[in-house]
Amino acid sequence: MVQIPKTPAPSPTAPRSVPTSADVARLAGVSRATVSYVLNNTSAVRISEPTRRRVHEAAKELGYVPHAAARSLRAGHSRMVLMPAPTFPVGPLYGQFLSDLQVALGRLDYTVVQYGGAGPYGDEAARAWAELRPVAVLVPGAGLGPKGVTVLKRSGARAVVTLGPESVEGAHALLMDHEAVGHCAGSHLYDRGRRRIGVLVPEEDGLESFSTPRLAGVRHALHGTDATVTALPLGYEEEAAARLAARWRELGLDAVFAYNDEYAMLLMRALHDEGVRIPEDAAVIGADDLMLGRLLRPRLSTVHIELPSGRDLAELVDHAVRDPGAAPETHKVLGATVVHRDSS
Repeated sequence: MVQIPKTPAPSPTAPRSVPTSADVARLAGVSRATVSYVLNNTSAVRISEPTRRRVHEAAKELGYVPHAAARSLRAGHSRMVLMPAPTFPVGPLYGQFLSDLQVALGRLDYTVVQYGGAGPYGDEAARAWAELRPVAVLVPGAGLGPKGVTVLKRSGARAVVTLGPESVEGAHALLMDHEAVGHCAGSHLYDRGRRRIGVLVPEEDGLESFSTPRLAGVRHALHGTDATVTALPLGYEEEAAARLAARWRELGLDAVFAYNDEYAMLLMRALHDEGVRIPEDAAVIGADDLMLGRLLRPRLSTVHIELPSGRDLAELVDHAVRDPGAAPETHKVLGATVVHRDSS
């Protein structure tokens, strides 16, 4: 066992005084009101660019930052957008989308706070979020219900936006139609002459809201045809992929929609080790259109997923905050198109 050596406690020092807006005003040679206008990005008062620069330089030199709670009291609400951490594994595509969104909200002068995923769930989680008094809450995935939306709004949240497969009463909804992803994949494999199609279903917790509609999409695409669909549960592990590949020939499948590109690459490696040729013996298609899929040999066919831009979603949040009495809006925000490459 590694032990961390104990270090002697530092000798106590006199606490440094916390810089105030008055200190910034004296150093910059302006009034406290001007400091407030500049640091709060107030657009109603015109401040010259040299004055703004002096205030920012003085604040930086003193280490001064505005007090968020005090600013919230003056405005009647905070500028905090709370984003609960997803309870499902976030892949590269979705992770980049969330990162772009946070940057875009920051440019609109919002502070994005990500709330830890562990702990209460659903409406109970909404009570915990409400304690932080956010001006808006952006909830990825399922779980929040109408009661939770009411709790958040009564606590002062001007906008509640959900990003998932279904809308929630009282909240703005950005609907992600993952069934369309599976439908694209199933139709593509059928058009390529495949009739015995497997669909990987991840066993990782939290992915059901994505994998279930994708499987349903394949089934709907092939309903009424001469094709069969076989669900293939799979953990994201090399050993699990190897076990599936070892019985591939007895399954009698000639194609697979592998849920996403990461699962597709995992399975392709295992199939290659078993001597299963791609695409001759088994066509493979993933989803997300990751760059790594283009580097594989054979290059991976995929479903390209079009997510809303972070800027567009940030503007929607901002509009909802500015008009809290507006009726909740519902937008379908996920597009899906097949990118045909060598693996299918």
